[in-house]
Amino acid sequence: MPGPVTRIGITGHRQIPDAALSVVRSGIRAELLAAVSPWALSSLAAGADQVFAEIALECGAPLTAVIPGMDYETHLGDDDVRTSYRRILKCCAERVELPYERTHEEAYDAAGRYIVDRADRMIAVWDGAPSRGLGGTADIVAYARRAGVPVTVLWNPGVRRP
Repeated sequence: MPGPVTRIGITGHRQIPDAALSVVRSGIRAELLAAVSPWALSSLAAGADQVFAEIALECGAPLTAVIPGMDYETHLGDDDVRTSYRRILKCCAERVELPYERTHEEAYDAAGRYIVDRADRMIAVWDGAPSRGLGGTADIVAYARRAGVPVTVLWNPGVRRP
C-alpha cells in the first residue's frame, strides 16, 4: 500500500522578473523534493503556475490541472503560453474542470480556492503586494492562511514585478 501523499498547490504571479526567477525555481524544487510523495495542483496559467508544473513533472510528481470554468485557454496569453499549457496538460495525471463562472476573476478565484481546499500546503510566488483583481495571489494566500493551510512564499526581496 502506498504511503501518505503531500498535496502541494501553487498560486503566484503571471509575470516573474528575471531577478526573482532563480529564487522561485530553486525554492519550488526544494519544496517538492522535501515533500513525502508530492502531488502537485496547478491551474497551468502563465508564470508561476507553469513554472511550478514543469518542475513538479521533472521531479516525478503527479500533477492535477485545475481548469477555471470559462474559456480559459483563450485568456492564457500569447501563443507560447498556450503551447506550454497544452503540452503540460497532456502530462497531467488528472484534469479537473470547474463549473462556469460569470467573470474571469470569479473563475480564477474559484480555481485558487479549489486548490487550497485540496492542498496540504501551498507555494506562493508572491511579491507581497495586494492582488490586482479578485482571485489574485494575495487573495489566495489570505484564503489559505484563514483555512490553516501552510504557505511558503517564494520571491527575491526588493524585486518588483511589472
